Amino acid sequence: MKPSVDQDLCIGCGVCPSVAPSMFDMNDDGKAYAIVDEVPAGEEDLAQEAVESCPVAAITVE
Repeated sequence: MKPSVDQDLCIGCGVCPSVAPSMFDMNDDGKAYAIVDEVPAGEEDLAQEAVESCPVAAITVE
């Protein structure tokens, strides 16, 4: 499963790195980005929580 953040949709609220800091961080533009290519083993629930917590649906995990 690969996490990603749509930079055009992201509003930089910071929810995803607070929910899943092992998968997301904030860049210099104040927007979130994925810091891993694959969701770490055992953290699939955190990835899904980040997806569901994003207020603008900018996060996907495929």
